[in-house]
Amino acid sequence: MRRTTGILLLFTLLILLGLTLVACSPRSTVSPAPYPARSTSTSTTAGDGNVKTIYLAGGCFWGLEKYVSLVQGVVSTEVGYANGNRDNAKYGDGSGSAETVKIEYDPEVAWLPFLLGLYYDAIDPTSFNRQGNDVGAEYRTGIYYTDPADKAVIEQSLAELQKGYSDPIAVEVGPLVRYTTAEEYHQDYLDKNPGGYCHIPRKLFEAAAAARPE
Repeated sequence: MRRTTGILLLFTLLILLGLTLVACSPRSTVSPAPYPARSTSTSTTAGDGNVKTIYLAGGCFWGLEKYVSLVQGVVSTEVGYANGNRDNAKYGDGSGSAETVKIEYDPEVAWLPFLLGLYYDAIDPTSFNRQGNDVGAEYRTGIYYTDPADKAVIEQSLAELQKGYSDPIAVEVGPLVRYTTAEEYHQDYLDKNPGGYCHIPRKLFEAAAAARPE
């Protein structure tokens, strides 16, 4: 009986200690610094004939979409699931799809090598199936094109990138085979949730907004 009483007393003390620790750790009331606003420096619209499209995968698509949306010359962005093993992919469905950002851009303002250079700044190009805290094939890096002429440009940019790394570049390259637009709550996620998870350092968002082709 005495042993049971002692155990109950210890259990009660642990509960009280836990409540005290929780009470001493209030949630932060400091709002995160806002991300820069999307670029409005070009009047190009998605219906214009000179708009091109490229699909970039680089870990969680929440951060990558916000990042590329800030670049001057980018007309529109959308997140979705690319190059999996079946159509109509959904979040976490095991289809092998990569979380990908569809980017429509004006090549006269932001040509492809410029966009790819900013993309490389935001990823670890030698990491296989992992970016930041996200692990799995859906978080792989990849560049998927719809214009066959882009293939040589992409391969050349990766060859230049490889010169700066001793480990092999792990960025997947190929034509877009499948693509499904992601669920609505994933679209513009960091605009809707400024404090949401993002594996890309905030300082890079300012750099993307200020970047200009040389």
